[in-house]
Amino acid sequence: MSERETEAGLAESLLRRAAPDRSEFEDLVIVPIFAVVVALILGALTMLATNVDLPTIGKSYLALVQGSVGSLNALSETLTAAAPLTLAGLGIALGFRAGLFNIGAEGQLLVGGMAAVITGFSFPGLPMAIHLPLALLAGAVAGGLYAGIAGWLRAATGAHEVILTIMLNLIAFRLVDYMLRLPWIQREGRADPISRSVLTSAELPRIFTWLDPNLRLHLGIVLTLAAVLLVHWVLFRTKLGFEFRASGAGPDAARYAGMRAGLLIVIVMACAGALAGLAGANQVLGVLGRATPGFSSGIGFDAIAVALLGRSHPWGVLAAGLLFGALEAGGRQMQVSAGVSIDLIGIIQALIIAFIAAPLLVRAIFPWGFRRAAKTPKE
Repeated sequence: MSERETEAGLAESLLRRAAPDRSEFEDLVIVPIFAVVVALILGALTMLATNVDLPTIGKSYLALVQGSVGSLNALSETLTAAAPLTLAGLGIALGFRAGLFNIGAEGQLLVGGMAAVITGFSFPGLPMAIHLPLALLAGAVAGGLYAGIAGWLRAATGAHEVILTIMLNLIAFRLVDYMLRLPWIQREGRADPISRSVLTSAELPRIFTWLDPNLRLHLGIVLTLAAVLLVHWVLFRTKLGFEFRASGAGPDAARYAGMRAGLLIVIVMACAGALAGLAGANQVLGVLGRATPGFSSGIGFDAIAVALLGRSHPWGVLAAGLLFGALEAGGRQMQVSAGVSIDLIGIIQALIIAFIAAPLLVRAIFPWGFRRAAKTPKE
């Protein structure tokens, strides 16, 4: 293939992404919807196979809806759970767009959360207008620097980012365990690994306490929406975003066009880590108020599924984050109201990802939901 043809192929690929046709719309929207439907059906069949009767299955799915969107408290819990999932998912999606597989959001989230906690209890007397942004910035910077390690090693040595980020996850788990036992971090009078509490001036304020003091939704949801807008703008309205997408669509053509592949890898990984670090800060400053071992609760791993379900598009990631937040909030209600194991939610999430990863299978199951490809006329 000639250099001119290579450039033309890259340009055509990017134009298709900028103005997706019907087929791409189906992949972005229709396939995920059908994947969720199939996952719910198979979830019901799984319950049948484990001797759960039909009335209980119906009751459990009704509880799932009620626990996620059936009341103001349910909506609050759904949005609270969706915020960190979306932030971390945005970081992973950014890497996917640039052709990088960032599996390290869990570790980046832990490191960012620890930085936010330390900043949050370290400056008594600081006004909220300074203290809260400072704690959020600390989380983003720490997560970005931690992910940047993997980016730099990939650019400098060619080591694969999947292996690097998995190893960095393990390091982050042990690093958090170690730091939580340091005297200046551990809460006074406690022998177990738990950090000091974040000062009030560094907490993310709750939004609807004037309606109900028990509503946990906090300002982190606004931060999440702002991050979605920012990532969308960067990806589709800036030169840097174009370089990210060009590098993911055609690395060789991008290098030929003069883009510095090594620098782009480091920048993408740092940006992804910053978003995951913000997710960690969101949790400790808005929900937990402190850090404990494993305070991430697997959010960084669930965010991989969110990015996949959202097809690495910022608005798709937001929708997927809301769905997974609803499953988490509704799953607790299922367990209480219908007595169904919370593990069922994990099964449903896994099934969703399985079908998202196999769009041809979804098209085969629901052929009527997709437009048939036009046949090429014979010459």
